[in-house]
Amino acid sequence: MTARHAAPPFSPLDIALRTVIVGLTLATASIHATLGGLLFTANAIGYVVLATAMVAPLALASRLRGVVRISLAGYAATTILGWAIQGPFYSTAYVAKAIELVLIVMLAIEFVRFDGTPLVLIRRELDRAWATSAEGIDIGATPRSTVGPWQRHQRPASSSSRTSG
Repeated sequence: MTARHAAPPFSPLDIALRTVIVGLTLATASIHATLGGLLFTANAIGYVVLATAMVAPLALASRLRGVVRISLAGYAATTILGWAIQGPFYSTAYVAKAIELVLIVMLAIEFVRFDGTPLVLIRRELDRAWATSAEGIDIGATPRSTVGPWQRHQRPASSSSRTSG
C-alpha cells in the first residue's frame, strides 16, 4: 500500500490559468446555448460538463485532470472543425471560434505546467494501471513485478536455481 501525499498548493498563476480556462469554456457554452437547436444545445452542455470536470474537487476528477484537459481541447478542436466544414459563418461564430482557439492554447499551457508532455501522462497512467492489476492478482504463483512491460528494467532473478546435468 502506498502513502498518499497531498497535492501541492496552487500558485496564483495556476489559479488564474484555471479561472481563464473555465471562463472561456463557459463563455463558448453560453454562445452555443443561445443559438438554439439540438446540436448547439448539446455542444453547450458538453462544454459545461467539461468545465465542471476542470474544477470538481472529486478524487477521480483530480487524478484524471490531464485527461479532462485533453478531452476539452479535443472537444473545442472538434467544434472548430465542425464549424469550418458546415458553417454558418457569421460574426458570433467567429467570436466563439476565437474563444475556442484561445481555450486550446490555455489548456496546452496548463497541461505542460501540471502534467509535462502527453507522453509523460500516458506513461504515468499505464504505470498506475499496471501496478493496480499486479496488486489485484494473487493466485499463489511467483510474485509479479509492478514494473510495466514497456519499461526496460531488469526483473529480479528467480529464487530457484537450476542445475544442469
